[in-house]
Amino acid sequence: MEENRTFAEKYDTSYKTYSMELAGRTLSVDIGRVGKQANGCAFMHYGDTTLLCTATASAKPREGVDFFPLSVDYEEKFYAVGRIPGGFKKREGKASDHAILTSRVIDRPMRPLFPKDYRNDVTLNCMVMSVDPECAPEVVAMLGASIATSISDIPFDGPCAATQIGMIDGKLIINPTVDQNDNSDLNLTVASTRDKVIMIEAGANEIPEAKMIEAIYLADEVNKKVIAFIDKIVAECGKPKHSYESCAVSGDLFDAIKEIVPPEEMEKAVFTDEKQVRDENIRRITEMLEEKFADNEEYLAMLPDAIYQYQKKTVRKMILKDHKRPDGRSIRQIRPLAAEVDVIPRVHGSAMFTRGQTQICNVVTLAPLSDAQRIDGLDENITEKRYMHQYNFPSYSVGETKPNRGPGRREIGHGALAERALIPVLPSTEEFPYAIRSVSETFESNGSTSQASVCASSMALMAAGVPVKKPVAGISCGLVTGDTDDDYLVLTDIQGLEDFFGDMDFKVAGTHDGITAIQMDIKIHGLTRPIVEEAISRCKDAREFILTEVMEKAIAAPRDSVSEYAPKIIQIHIDPEKIGDVVGQRGKTINEIIARTGVKIDIEEDGSVNICGNDKAMMDKAVEYIHIITTDFEKGQILTGKVVSIKEFGAFLEFAPGKEGMVHISKIARERIEHVEDVLTLGDVVKVICLGKDRLGRVSFSIKDLPKDERN
Repeated sequence: MEENRTFAEKYDTSYKTYSMELAGRTLSVDIGRVGKQANGCAFMHYGDTTLLCTATASAKPREGVDFFPLSVDYEEKFYAVGRIPGGFKKREGKASDHAILTSRVIDRPMRPLFPKDYRNDVTLNCMVMSVDPECAPEVVAMLGASIATSISDIPFDGPCAATQIGMIDGKLIINPTVDQNDNSDLNLTVASTRDKVIMIEAGANEIPEAKMIEAIYLADEVNKKVIAFIDKIVAECGKPKHSYESCAVSGDLFDAIKEIVPPEEMEKAVFTDEKQVRDENIRRITEMLEEKFADNEEYLAMLPDAIYQYQKKTVRKMILKDHKRPDGRSIRQIRPLAAEVDVIPRVHGSAMFTRGQTQICNVVTLAPLSDAQRIDGLDENITEKRYMHQYNFPSYSVGETKPNRGPGRREIGHGALAERALIPVLPSTEEFPYAIRSVSETFESNGSTSQASVCASSMALMAAGVPVKKPVAGISCGLVTGDTDDDYLVLTDIQGLEDFFGDMDFKVAGTHDGITAIQMDIKIHGLTRPIVEEAISRCKDAREFILTEVMEKAIAAPRDSVSEYAPKIIQIHIDPEKIGDVVGQRGKTINEIIARTGVKIDIEEDGSVNICGNDKAMMDKAVEYIHIITTDFEKGQILTGKVVSIKEFGAFLEFAPGKEGMVHISKIARERIEHVEDVLTLGDVVKVICLGKDRLGRVSFSIKDLPKDERN
């Protein structure tokens, strides 16, 4: 009878746990413990960091798509760090930028390992449930997504694994802790398959190319050990991969297309340096084929993908076999370059960088540090961003018409890459006490706008008077591979067509002295070490050329001062114990200073005070007020005060908001007076000299004892 069955009989509670030591901490995975209705589920533990990672696929392919519909979601739960979310609803809202960037890092190595003709919807979900500062949840999420997919019945040519590398004092560190990352000159994430590197993401403090390669392949060694661990799990718990309905284009359709459009005609259509001309050529070919196959619904349904594949094969064959690029350039040649500054009037700094049909206009805005972006995430060490790089990609930049729905994941990712590239050369807040917003507007796009954004932003910062340490440039290399690992060609400065039809987009940014950022996307199952080394070397050569021959000729160094339209900032330091005196009860004192001078005042816990405004006289007045408020009265000190109260025994003067003193009636005039009002009235501004403390410890002031040269 059902009611007589035990809980264990009704619901199988058995599960398997697998463990390995990874960078001095224990990584363990529970399989079959939770999430049993997903195609694959891995309950991940690394130290006290815990994530639930699932892989789920739809039963049938999605209708009407010509791409693999993969979704990756990295979910940050505030309970993971013992916090309640802010806002009215007190629950997690839309994904943070950090979560979106982590989702992209998970997506990039996983996507190439699914079958190219697979059209079933697949969702990878990684939910952060607990965070141990010693164990980064991002790495655990990447490993969990790989394990969940590998043990599932979803077709997948994995597993892959990911490792983070830091560097402190020249020493490489595997999977650094949060505190180590704060002091690291390198933040590198590398994903690998059993044999090759499949994804690289890095931010670096001008790391030399040789050191970067060493770090990449240290991570690759660790990844191979993790993959052996995953292979064991798959061998014992993996499900057979399910069959699926292939969406590959039939050979018969290809043969029919080639009879109508011979290969030499397709070559003429795609080999041009004008994107609009190429698009028009393909449009005419498409219309002709649609007319030819008007009575064949099966062919018509596959036609868009077939034309794409035909273009791809044509371009790849010409590049790989004939070393001929679509726009006629040589393999190492960069497209025509142009750079200029001060493109936009009245903004604080602007620059435009053009590379072929890729054009970015960057605008820099300076503001007080109080305008820094507040960050609400799981990393409690990062609560605000002083430098914000934002990237916009409107549809007109590629000749399309689409409504603007705000930044998507791609825009957020490109902005973050450019931001990462420039952070190492920015001045400290002590050197330059400004919040900085850099916005890259894509005017035209035909390949690697993110690296053009790096170049344009670097120049705009210098034009704005930001004392960056060195200019930064970025460039992207592509790849076309043949049938063997040795059959390949690396392309310098890929345009859109070479990106779409090629195998790699390897972006590297840096200064003359080293790398500041890397992002590598590929469409194949990994890169050999010679390819990685050649791509990094090729990017260095191109970067040096862009810096020397283009950018530094437009602007060679930061301007000596900020724009006349930018706010000015005076930075002073006060005794931290005096901060309360400047702020006053419920902010009364500081608000009064702001009201009188029109400046903006930011005070840090260490006593750093930034006074921001456009009127130098008023800024100096605010500084004077703060100095008066925070300085104890001393005998002989001469001050200017305003009469704010009159009593029978004397007058009270305000020297600064919240800072007052009294002049006794006997100290007002050199001759005897009967009434204070005989000499002073409310609102009078007079000079006084401090007489020090009287026998009761009170500070007294005098008008009549002023030196002759100080008397009104």
